[in-house]
Amino acid sequence: MNLGQRFAGKSVIVTGGASGIGRATVLRLSAEGARVLAVDLDEKGLSALQAEHPGLSVRAGSVADEATAQSVVAQWVEQAGGLDVLVNMAGIIRSGHAAAMSYDAFMSCVTVNLGSTFLMCREALPHLERTGGNIVNAASTSSHFGHPFLTGYAASKGAVAAYTQSLAWEYLKRGVRVNAVAPGGIETPLAKSVQTGMVEDADWELYGHLSPINGFASPDKIAGVIAMLASEDGGHMNGAIVRIDGGVHA
Repeated sequence: MNLGQRFAGKSVIVTGGASGIGRATVLRLSAEGARVLAVDLDEKGLSALQAEHPGLSVRAGSVADEATAQSVVAQWVEQAGGLDVLVNMAGIIRSGHAAAMSYDAFMSCVTVNLGSTFLMCREALPHLERTGGNIVNAASTSSHFGHPFLTGYAASKGAVAAYTQSLAWEYLKRGVRVNAVAPGGIETPLAKSVQTGMVEDADWELYGHLSPINGFASPDKIAGVIAMLASEDGGHMNGAIVRIDGGVHA
């Protein structure tokens, strides 16, 4: 693919950057000229990513931790000279019967999926105001449609969608756009963890409307949409939750 240089001279942070959609986004924005910091808990994944692409910067740590989120943004802004784009792709899934799910399992989804998004946005916003930058968050089709046995995940992603829209409106006159992608079935390690971790007696018929007719999408398909939203091509998009599911919920 012959890509343009829409992000030439731009500074970007991508969380969840070691695998899946995050990794694909790191590579896509880098290929379009961005200076990218990939952040993830997976140190081995980050090392492999940097070994394959030596020009990338990486940082290991949990952005659901307040001190880590603060240092990630502050240190990168000092190193890169500013921040133009924040892409929040860090996330986890916990599956199981709603009546049997532990409080800790439910809240882990909220802490990682919503909490890390909040922390990174909070730390990045003052810098994005200075550059007229933007944010792309990770919602999900579960933000607006029923996903059985994934209630904690769905609740956290619904909250991410609501947070995105409210933040976009709050910063409407302050020069910062905030959007989110809402992927459906994607070929990622996170999606595979649902299949392997699903309760044995789950009624798979309830998942009939969630299965893409054309199969699951590759992460690079989502990265392409993220690149559009984060670039000037998406300059008139704000507070959008962009559904990418192959038409499953059309």
